[in-house]
Parts: sequence; C-alpha cells; structure tokens
Amino acid sequence: MSTMTTSLVLMTSFLLVTVHHVTAVPTRPNILFILADDLGWGDVGWINPFMPTPTLNKMAAEGMILNQSYVQATCSPSRSALMSGRYPYHLGLQYDTISAGHVINLPDDQPILPETLKSLGYATHAVGKWHLGFCNWKYTPTYRGFQSFYGYYNAAQDYYNHSEKHGYDFRDDTQIDKSAIGQYSTNLFTDRAISIIQQHDTAQPFFMYLAYQAVHGPLEVPQHYKDEHCAAIKDEDRKTKCGMLAALDEGVNNVTEALKAKGIFDNTFIVFTSDNGGPVHEASSNWPLRGSKITLWEGGNRAAGFVHAPKMLQKNNFVYDEIFHITDWYPTLVEAAGGQLNSTQNIDGMSQWKNLLSGGHGPRNEFLYNMDEVRNISALRQGRFKLIQGFGRHPDGWFAPPELENTTDANGDLITTLENHVGHNHSPPYLLFNLNRDPEERNNIADTHPDIVKQM
Repeated sequence: MSTMTTSLVLMTSFLLVTVHHVTAVPTRPNILFILADDLGWGDVGWINPFMPTPTLNKMAAEGMILNQSYVQATCSPSRSALMSGRYPYHLGLQYDTISAGHVINLPDDQPILPETLKSLGYATHAVGKWHLGFCNWKYTPTYRGFQSFYGYYNAAQDYYNHSEKHGYDFRDDTQIDKSAIGQYSTNLFTDRAISIIQQHDTAQPFFMYLAYQAVHGPLEVPQHYKDEHCAAIKDEDRKTKCGMLAALDEGVNNVTEALKAKGIFDNTFIVFTSDNGGPVHEASSNWPLRGSKITLWEGGNRAAGFVHAPKMLQKNNFVYDEIFHITDWYPTLVEAAGGQLNSTQNIDGMSQWKNLLSGGHGPRNEFLYNMDEVRNISALRQGRFKLIQGFGRHPDGWFAPPELENTTDANGDLITTLENHVGHNHSPPYLLFNLNRDPEERNNIADTHPDIVKQM
C-alpha cells in the first residue's frame, strides 16, 4: 500500500530552503495567474518524475510549492471561487459546470477579481477558457473587468477546430475569430500571452489570467511532443496526456522568457495551479490521492501548484504546508496590488499575501469542500480532520498511472495500476479522516471519533 510519503519525497527531493534578504516588495507587482485545466496531482514532474515538465519543476523549486492548495472539484465552481472569493454554494454554482445553453452565470452582485484590480490601476487581460457563463453579454470577460479577452466561453472543445457540439467557440475580445482554426490552442494562448507582454506599457502593472485549455480532454497534441518527451510511456492515452503536458510546459517557458526579455520577470508574481483534480477516465493521475475530478475525495480537490517570485519571497525552494483555498486568491492578490477589499463585500477567502511572502503560518484552519443539497453530500476540513457527509462520489479509489506499474513507492511497496477501485454505492452517513496521518483517505475513523463527527 502506498502512502503520501511517495509524493512528498518526490516533491521535496530537490528542495533546499533558501532564506535570503529580499529587495523591497513592489507595491504593485505584475500578476500572472496560470490556470491549468484538469491537471491531476500526479501529472507534474515534481510529484511524478515521468511527467515532462522541466519548466514547471524549476519554477516550483525556485519558488514556493503550495502543498495544501485546495480548489473545487470541477471547472465552473473553481473559476467562480477564484474570481469572486466566495464558495460556490454562495453563488448557486455548487452543483456542476455551466453547460452551453444554460441560463446561469457568475453573479454580478459584487465586483470580481479583475474588476477590483482594474480599479487599482492594473491592465487586465484574460487568455484562454472562461466557463463562467455567457447567456448575456454582461456576464462575459470584457464586461467583467478584463480589458481584453482571447479564447472561448464554454467548457471544452477540439484543440484545433475550436468547436464543440453546439458550434464554433473562439473569440478575440467579443468578435468571433476564425483565424484560429487549425492551430493548436496551447500554442495560440501562449502566443497571445507573449504578445500582450511585448506590447505592455511597463509604467502600469498588469494582471494576466492565462487559463489554458490544457490538459482538459479531448486528448489531442501535435505528434512531436509525444515523440520527443513521452517515448517511455506505453499506454497511448497516457502518452498523449504526457505530450499535452510537455506542450503546456513549453508554453509556460516561452511566456516567462517573454517576461525576461521585457525586463519585468523579477517584478512579476506568478501563480500556477490546476482548477480541479484530474479525470482518471481521461488518462490523468491524482496518485496516490483518492478519487478523481468531480469527487469530494482529495484527488478531486487538492491541486498541484506553486508561486514563483524569488525576488519577493523570503523563503524560496520551500514547501508551504499551510491550508490555502482557491477563494483566498482574490483577497491575496488584491492585497498584493496594494488594495483592500471593502468591508461590506461578503467573501469567504482570506488574504495570505504576508504569509506567502514570509513563508509563515497561514490564517486558514478550515474550509468547505462543497455543500450539495441536491445530492445530499458535503465535506468540511477543520484542522487535520476531514468530514464527508453522504458519499464522496465516483470515480472512487486509488488509480496509479500506467508508467508507475510495478515500480515501488517510498516504503518499498509495489505499485499496481489495479489497486483499489472502490465500487460500492453505499457508505456510512459520515466519513472522517485524519489527513495529517492519512492523506490518502484509506481509514475512516468516524466510528472511533463520534465526538469529532458531532462537533464538525
């Protein structure tokens, strides 16, 4: 049986904490927020060395790995929490994703992140996937605080023809852009991000939301990425996913090189994270965490991510083990920009700006994974304990990726891809896990700790 020691050893094997005197933190740093789509916990090279992500590995090592960074289990809920600083159940978006034709959207009752940063004097740009509603123009990116938008409104599409079952979906600002047809979306989004950087007036700080389509399905990538980076992986779907990761990593490298060429790399605070756990049925890996995208298990909600700002962080080459929730980015980045949220603005997020800079203890001790009264399921984290009410949803189990078949974990135990798919449809009314001791959620301790269950 594997334990989380597997991933932590991989994660920290190249880290040596460096504490240094930082230059004065800029009052308004540039902010580059890179959101990967459907990236699993085990889909990055600092956790799974088979994955070809040298740029991301290097940036994680130079910066601060967010070891307990939590997101929502699916796309629209996570993006709504990021933009608003509120739990999806406060927004009516706690159920599933926004589909084409649905008259639903991120509410406009309060300013969201780009609107607030724009009010603080930031240039604001969105590149990539929106997925927060488009039933009315007022809910689309350039009406929600972004000065420019290049990408698509829906959940998913073909990487080359940019269509899904309801039609073509690719825009430059509000205009349909058919010049994108035939071009791979990861490269398109990278090129637009580079163009924005090259044309940027450095007298003004910028916020760029770079929300890649990668590595969401469908599984598509130019062949050379698989040939050059993934020859050792024999499973064809996993090899394609590997190639998609290589293309994503190359894109991030090219964007950071553009920042360096512009002379603003050291003044840019970079965040990298996934929007949810990886879908195990589409060749993603959350190993050794339990579950998949859409579930309440850790594999659906614990995100691989880091921040990179060596000239600002007091601790580099560092693993930040404090709890960080995706709602925290809104107040954190507003504080980074020199702003302060209005006390009347009702949010669930907590600013962790000072804690990220210092590497010190964070303010968050609890968060809500989700509360879905339709399915009658919910989950809550308090300190080291996690309580699930109802069932964590399928896919349930521990799904090792094919490249780890017959290798050994940090305890010397043999890893098998056949391990422990949990097929039951019924569970106790409550499941309780001590995540400090059992981050893989293998041992339900609800029966032996009824007092904790009652308190939570």
